[in-house]
Amino acid sequence: MRARLDQHFLADPSAVERIAGAVPVNGRRVLEIGPGGGILTRALLERGATVIAVEIDSSLVSDLKILFREEIAAGRLILVHGDATRCPLPAFDIVVANLPYSASSPITFRLLSIGFEVAVLMYQWEFARRMLTPAGMPDTSRLSVMVQTYAKVKPLLELPPEAFSPPPEVWSMVVRITPADPPIPIQDNTVYADLVRMLFSHRRKTVRNCLKSARGIFGSERIDHLIGSLDDTTLALRPERLPLLAFAEMANILADAE
Repeated sequence: MRARLDQHFLADPSAVERIAGAVPVNGRRVLEIGPGGGILTRALLERGATVIAVEIDSSLVSDLKILFREEIAAGRLILVHGDATRCPLPAFDIVVANLPYSASSPITFRLLSIGFEVAVLMYQWEFARRMLTPAGMPDTSRLSVMVQTYAKVKPLLELPPEAFSPPPEVWSMVVRITPADPPIPIQDNTVYADLVRMLFSHRRKTVRNCLKSARGIFGSERIDHLIGSLDDTTLALRPERLPLLAFAEMANILADAE
């Protein structure tokens, strides 16, 4: 099977069983993004889930309509032809998916903004490792800060390239993401997301210089107020060295100054 639209289809039956059984899905509405040939879809249906499968590839959608015509007719499978980064999504409780590698970041951020009970998601190994990196470490990124602000992430399973058809060039990792409260209440989630994005777009600079570069985004008065509210030690750090709490505190100062 050829990879289409950055898809590598899970082919290892034991991996499918472990992923489909990672969380209870019986009687739940489960969102699956990128069902491909339907191997994971089938496993979820067999466990009693109602599956909402979102597939961008029109030829795969046609194949899935034939393969699962009975489940679709019975309302157990809702097949959505669209781009999971932007298309309307029916209501769901849980997410279980082998995400397309190139869309992993926007889909993850979108899912966190929508909300869910728990997600079991497969990523490139390196992407998952960055997601798991705690704040304050040299490899901390916008991804790790944003995900860990709103959720707990736990690694579940690592898979070699030969578990897929066609094999990717890298290993993959399955993680469980469980929504959680931020370290402190965040007054404005948009301000928070913009601040984190801005800081990590200038990660080689100190926090002080990053904030100076953000005057065009937040306004000079608000940025000057924030800089004046922070101690010199914090301002001298690079963004990846900040503790998770610091991002929320900074965002709340900006929100208060609005």
